Amino acid sequence: MRDFDCQPVLCGSTLRLRPLTENDFEGLFLAASDPQIWAGHPASDRHERPVFETYFAARLATGKTLAVIDIDSGLIVGMSSYYTPPDLPDSIAIGYTFLVRAKWGGETNRELKQLMLEHAFKAYDTVYLHIAPSNIRSQKAAMKIGAVHLYDAELKLSTTPAWCKCYGLTREQWATSQPENQR
Repeated sequence: MRDFDCQPVLCGSTLRLRPLTENDFEGLFLAASDPQIWAGHPASDRHERPVFETYFAARLATGKTLAVIDIDSGLIVGMSSYYTPPDLPDSIAIGYTFLVRAKWGGETNRELKQLMLEHAFKAYDTVYLHIAPSNIRSQKAAMKIGAVHLYDAELKLSTTPAWCKCYGLTREQWATSQPENQR
């Protein structure tokens, strides 16, 4: 990976992103403990504490994960990570993202992605997203921000290889997908 800070502090109008720490476990587990968050996800049992503990430890160990904080409440409302795509080693991807359901369907995902994408576009021309074929909600969210489905591939993003729908978003696609550019 290039000289790129995978754990910056990024602030938007409603969200603050900061490096994930060990002390974030309880707040993040509280956010993740809703079974409906994981219903369309391949890891549909991630709301269970032992499963989430393993997931949290893995994300923490990468040193590339950000806690997503709601500025108004100060509560952790999710997390997201930068990572190197296994099939594109000189590239950057955003993933391992989840948000509490109260933040679905509104501007929160767009703000989260805006903060992370604009940071990534300082060093990379394209950002990738890898989404499980069964995760229709995340696929729609990716397309909503301007990402384009590029290909399907079996990638090892966790302990075992799995099929992913691979999306890409260039700096130019992101710029033209912004509301101020759609008039």
